[in-house]
Amino acid sequence: MPTVFTWTIRVYYEDTDAGGIVYYVNYLKFFERARTEWLRALGVDQHALLGQHGAMFVVKHAGIDYHAPAKLDDVITLTLSIEKLGRASIQFAQQACCGAILLASARVKAGCVDRATLKPRPLPDAVAVKMRAA
Repeated sequence: MPTVFTWTIRVYYEDTDAGGIVYYVNYLKFFERARTEWLRALGVDQHALLGQHGAMFVVKHAGIDYHAPAKLDDVITLTLSIEKLGRASIQFAQQACCGAILLASARVKAGCVDRATLKPRPLPDAVAVKMRAA
Protein backbone atom coordinates (compact mmCIF):
# COMPACT_ATOMS: atom_id res chain seq x y z
CA MET A 1 0.00 0.00 0.00
CA PRO A 2 1.52 3.37 -0.98
CA THR A 3 2.23 5.97 1.66
CA VAL A 4 -0.15 8.91 1.52
CA PHE A 5 1.17 12.45 2.00
CA THR A 6 -1.31 15.04 3.27
CA TRP A 7 -1.18 18.83 3.02
CA THR A 8 -3.90 21.27 4.10
CA ILE A 9 -4.75 24.63 2.54
CA ARG A 10 -7.51 27.20 2.91
CA VAL A 11 -9.52 28.66 0.02
CA TYR A 12 -8.90 32.40 -0.38
CA TYR A 13 -10.98 34.93 -2.26
CA GLU A 14 -8.44 34.93 -5.09
CA ASP A 15 -9.05 31.19 -5.60
CA THR A 16 -12.74 31.67 -6.38
CA ASP A 17 -14.62 32.61 -9.53
CA ALA A 18 -17.59 34.94 -10.03
CA GLY A 19 -19.88 32.22 -8.65
CA GLY A 20 -17.97 32.10 -5.37
CA ILE A 21 -16.54 28.62 -5.89
CA VAL A 22 -12.97 27.53 -6.49
CA TYR A 23 -12.08 28.15 -10.12
CA TYR A 24 -11.36 24.75 -11.66
CA VAL A 25 -7.81 25.55 -12.80
CA ASN A 26 -6.78 26.33 -9.23
CA TYR A 27 -6.96 22.65 -8.30
CA LEU A 28 -3.88 22.15 -10.51
CA LYS A 29 -2.12 24.81 -8.43
CA PHE A 30 -3.25 23.16 -5.21
CA PHE A 31 -1.96 19.78 -6.42
CA GLU A 32 1.35 21.38 -7.43
CA ARG A 33 1.73 22.84 -3.94
CA ALA A 34 1.12 19.42 -2.41
CA ARG A 35 3.82 17.85 -4.61
CA THR A 36 6.23 20.64 -3.66
CA GLU A 37 5.52 20.16 0.05
CA TRP A 38 5.90 16.40 -0.36
CA LEU A 39 9.38 16.92 -1.84
CA ARG A 40 10.22 19.30 0.99
CA ALA A 41 9.02 16.72 3.56
CA LEU A 42 11.30 14.14 1.91
CA GLY A 43 14.23 16.52 2.30
CA VAL A 44 14.48 17.23 -1.42
CA ASP A 45 15.44 20.88 -1.97
CA GLN A 46 14.42 21.86 -5.49
CA HIS A 47 16.96 24.71 -5.59
CA ALA A 48 19.73 22.24 -4.72
CA LEU A 49 18.37 19.74 -7.24
CA LEU A 50 18.66 22.39 -9.92
CA GLY A 51 21.97 23.85 -8.77
CA GLN A 52 23.86 20.67 -7.88
CA HIS A 53 22.39 18.22 -10.38
CA GLY A 54 21.05 20.46 -13.16
CA ALA A 55 17.76 18.60 -12.79
CA MET A 56 14.18 19.78 -12.43
CA PHE A 57 10.68 18.38 -12.59
CA VAL A 58 8.11 19.18 -15.27
CA VAL A 59 4.55 17.98 -15.57
CA LYS A 60 4.11 15.71 -18.58
CA HIS A 61 0.45 14.85 -18.06
CA ALA A 62 -2.39 15.87 -15.78
CA GLY A 63 -5.82 14.29 -15.86
CA ILE A 64 -8.35 15.66 -13.41
CA ASP A 65 -11.94 14.88 -12.46
CA TYR A 66 -14.11 17.34 -10.57
CA HIS A 67 -16.61 15.94 -8.10
CA ALA A 68 -17.90 18.80 -5.90
CA PRO A 69 -17.22 22.52 -5.48
CA ALA A 70 -15.15 24.15 -2.76
CA LYS A 71 -15.99 27.64 -1.54
CA LEU A 72 -14.34 30.62 0.11
CA ASP A 73 -12.76 29.77 3.50
CA ASP A 74 -13.13 26.01 3.04
CA VAL A 75 -10.22 23.99 4.37
CA ILE A 76 -9.04 21.56 1.72
CA THR A 77 -7.02 18.46 2.47
CA LEU A 78 -4.75 17.50 -0.40
CA THR A 79 -3.34 14.00 -0.61
CA LEU A 80 -0.87 12.33 -2.90
CA SER A 81 0.63 8.94 -3.32
CA ILE A 82 3.06 7.53 -5.85
CA GLU A 83 1.43 5.16 -8.29
CA LYS A 84 4.58 4.48 -10.29
CA LEU A 85 8.17 5.55 -9.84
CA GLY A 86 10.19 5.19 -13.01
CA ARG A 87 13.79 5.92 -13.80
CA ALA A 88 13.03 9.49 -14.90
CA SER A 89 9.36 9.97 -14.03
CA ILE A 90 6.81 9.73 -11.24
CA GLN A 91 3.09 9.16 -11.56
CA PHE A 92 0.98 10.50 -8.69
CA ALA A 93 -2.60 9.92 -7.58
CA GLN A 94 -3.87 13.11 -5.95
CA GLN A 95 -7.11 14.13 -4.25
CA ALA A 96 -8.62 17.29 -2.83
CA CYS A 97 -11.25 16.86 -0.08
CA CYS A 98 -13.23 19.14 2.16
CA GLY A 99 -14.02 17.04 5.20
CA ALA A 100 -15.43 13.78 3.86
CA ILE A 101 -16.40 15.32 0.50
CA LEU A 102 -14.18 14.49 -2.49
CA LEU A 103 -13.74 17.68 -4.52
CA ALA A 104 -11.30 16.63 -7.22
CA SER A 105 -9.06 13.71 -8.09
CA ALA A 106 -6.12 13.65 -10.48
CA ARG A 107 -3.42 11.56 -12.03
CA VAL A 108 -0.28 13.60 -12.61
CA LYS A 109 2.88 12.41 -14.30
CA ALA A 110 6.03 14.46 -13.70
CA GLY A 111 9.33 13.91 -15.43
CA CYS A 112 12.84 14.74 -14.39
CA VAL A 113 14.59 16.77 -17.09
CA ASP A 114 18.00 18.28 -17.63
CA ARG A 115 17.98 22.02 -16.95
CA ALA A 116 19.99 22.94 -20.06
CA THR A 117 18.41 20.64 -22.66
CA LEU A 118 14.98 20.00 -21.10
CA LYS A 119 15.43 16.38 -22.16
CA PRO A 120 14.51 13.52 -19.81
CA ARG A 121 17.22 12.42 -17.42
CA PRO A 122 17.33 9.89 -14.59
CA LEU A 123 16.35 11.02 -11.13
CA PRO A 124 19.46 11.72 -9.06
CA ASP A 125 20.19 8.60 -6.99
CA ALA A 126 19.74 10.34 -3.62
CA VAL A 127 16.34 11.66 -4.69
CA ALA A 128 15.18 8.29 -6.04
CA VAL A 129 16.16 6.60 -2.77
CA LYS A 130 14.09 9.09 -0.75
CA MET A 131 11.11 8.64 -3.06
CA ARG A 132 11.28 4.84 -2.88
CA ALA A 133 11.34 5.04 0.91
CA ALA A 134 8.25 7.32 1.00
